[in-house]
Amino acid sequence: MIYPKMAVIGCGLIGSSVIRAARAAGAVGSVAVGEASPAHRAQITALGYADLVTGDMAEAVADADLVVFAVPVLAMGPAATAAAAALKPGATVTDVGSVKVSVGDALRAAVPASVYVIPGHPIAGSEQSGPAAGFAELFQGRWVILTPQVDDRTGYADAVRQLSEFWTALGAQVDIMDAAHHDLVLAVTSHLPHLIAYNIVGTAADMEEVTRAEVMKYSAGGFRDFTRIAASDPTMWRDIFLANKDAVLEVLGRFTEDLQALSRSIRWGEGDKLFELFSRTRDIRQGIVAAGQDSAEPNFGRDRPASDGAPKP
Repeated sequence: MIYPKMAVIGCGLIGSSVIRAARAAGAVGSVAVGEASPAHRAQITALGYADLVTGDMAEAVADADLVVFAVPVLAMGPAATAAAAALKPGATVTDVGSVKVSVGDALRAAVPASVYVIPGHPIAGSEQSGPAAGFAELFQGRWVILTPQVDDRTGYADAVRQLSEFWTALGAQVDIMDAAHHDLVLAVTSHLPHLIAYNIVGTAADMEEVTRAEVMKYSAGGFRDFTRIAASDPTMWRDIFLANKDAVLEVLGRFTEDLQALSRSIRWGEGDKLFELFSRTRDIRQGIVAAGQDSAEPNFGRDRPASDGAPKP
C-alpha cells in the first residue's frame, strides 16, 4: 500500500479510473470521494468503490494522505479552496488536468503551505464521461507527466517519488517535466487536435449543401475516426482552451501557416510536396503505434472491450 487514504475530488471518467486502478493495484487503503453533483454521488454510491461519498470537499479530504483533484481545470482553485482547511499536514495534493501552469498556481494559492503540491497529468482518457465510464486499465502503458514546483523542503522530493511510485503501480509510465513546456507539448498533441475536431464537425454541420443527416449517415473512416474526440466533455474542453490559451494560440498560428502552405500545394498541383508531407506524417503515426500509445488494429482496437467490459480509450 502506497497511501493509506486517498481522496478524489470530482469523479468523472479519470477520477473513477484512478480509484478503480488504485484499488486493483492495492495502492491505497480507504477511498473518499468529494463530488458536487448529486447525480454523480448516487452513481458512485451504487458502483460501490468508495468508502465515503460526500458533497463536502473538506469532509472528503480529512486525514487523506493523497488528494487528487479531478475537476475541470478552471474549477481546480475553487475546489482546492473548499477542501483546504481540512488538508492534513504532509499530505500530497495533485491533479489530473491537462493544463499545468495555471492549475499549479491555483492549487498552491489555495492550499496551506504544510502540504506538498505536485501537479500531474495522466495522458489517458476517452470521449466518454461520468463515474460509470472509468475502468482500471485506463492508465496501462500510458504516460503520466508530473510537473513538480520549486520547493526546497526535504519532504517534497520524497513526496514526488511516492507519487511516481503510485502512478507506476497503476501501470503508467512517469515523466517529469517543466509546467510551461508541458502546456506547449499538450497544445500540440491534444488541445489543437480537439479544437480541430470540434471545428470540423461544426463546419460539416453548418454547410448548406450537406445535411446533418448526411453527415451522420455517410461518415466514412476519416471523418468518423478523426472526430471521435469531438464527443468529449464540453465543459472540460472549454476550460482547457481558456486556461492554456497562450500555448494553444501559438500552436494554432503555426498550424494555420502550415495549412495555408498545404492549400497552395493542392491549388498548384504540387504532388511531390503532398507526397513528401503524407509520407513523413505516416511515419510519425506508425511511430506512435510502435511506442505502444495506440493500436494498429481495425478501429484502433477500440471495439475490443477492456477486461471489465468498459470500452477502451
